[in-house]
Amino acid sequence: MLARRFGDFATAEDAVQEALLAAATQWPAEGLPEHPRGWLVQVAYRRMIELVRAEAARRDREDRAARRGGDDRRTAPAADEPLTAERDDTLVLLFLCCHPTLSTASAIALTLRAVGGLSTAEIARAFLVPEATMAQRISRAKQRIRSSGLPFRMPAEEERQARLAAVLHVLYLIFTEGHTASLGADLRRVDLSEEAIRLTRAMHALLPADSEVAGLLALMLLTEARAAARTGPSGELISLADQDRSRWDTAAIAEGTALVTRAMARGPVGPYQLQAAIAALHDEAPTAERTDWPQILALYEVLERLAESPVVSLNRAVATAMVHGPAAGLAALAALAADPRLTDHHRLDAARAHLHEMAGDREAAVAHYRAAAGRTTSQPEHEYLLMRAARLANPD
Repeated sequence: MLARRFGDFATAEDAVQEALLAAATQWPAEGLPEHPRGWLVQVAYRRMIELVRAEAARRDREDRAARRGGDDRRTAPAADEPLTAERDDTLVLLFLCCHPTLSTASAIALTLRAVGGLSTAEIARAFLVPEATMAQRISRAKQRIRSSGLPFRMPAEEERQARLAAVLHVLYLIFTEGHTASLGADLRRVDLSEEAIRLTRAMHALLPADSEVAGLLALMLLTEARAAARTGPSGELISLADQDRSRWDTAAIAEGTALVTRAMARGPVGPYQLQAAIAALHDEAPTAERTDWPQILALYEVLERLAESPVVSLNRAVATAMVHGPAAGLAALAALAADPRLTDHHRLDAARAHLHEMAGDREAAVAHYRAAAGRTTSQPEHEYLLMRAARLANPD
């Protein structure tokens, strides 16, 4: 809202951070205001006016304003001019951060930070790069947005299509971090997964004919449908095979399945639709043993050719083991060991451990479960992996 009103993305971010800080210090002492969202908007709005007026006094700002001409909206309005809290500008901000002047990686990183609320460390883990590298990437992206003078508005249809892939990837990563948090004591960050679904629904309403938008929404719904069964009474992680499927959300499964079925029939078929189709096969299986693994493997093979990714290849290797046996799966994992993106990632060791367990090699499984536990930064995953190792090491 502030970026729309003032046309200054970077200063708007500063004003919002100060409003959040004020809320964090005042609300515990004074109580929650009657309208928390409106309170934040007004505090941030007043701070934004102060920041813009202070900066407007500088000569370099005056020079930049003169060069931009009469369309400059980065000036402070009257303090009593209203700013409504009802309008949702999040999709506009998503498209702004995914401007084609930025590289795809920089656009996605900036959007995850500005819109998704992820920390730099969390974004770095999602990209499998060092945190310092990601911090520099986000800083450069902010500077480019700041100097571009881009208007805060929804882009025209042609521009929107050019940025859509990056926007969808951002929504996917926000949901992924919400579904399985990369850091901390909680398995999930419900706020992130719910916000990703909300925004993807809004994107689907904006672009109802886009099959990949529908596929992404279906993937989120089909994955989130299992959320209630993913943890036990103490918050411990429960694997897909061991979940109580009666706790799955059948309405979400039905909606997601219908979405992906219509999208794939309409085409063209893309990566999100394929992942949604895989999720639907898992959700529709009455038991883990009756999962259609041959169909899942076939979908992963198509997905791997369409969207190369070490995580997709890792999942395809596990599906290979479920169809052709653990030895075949381990051979496929061995081919991934040289990929630097997976060298220090816990998922590779976790997959190896699972397949060694399937093969009956307890010693190797224990070693890989422990190695995976040492590499994950998620406490629930850490405890789950150590528990698997302990059960195999001490079967009695």
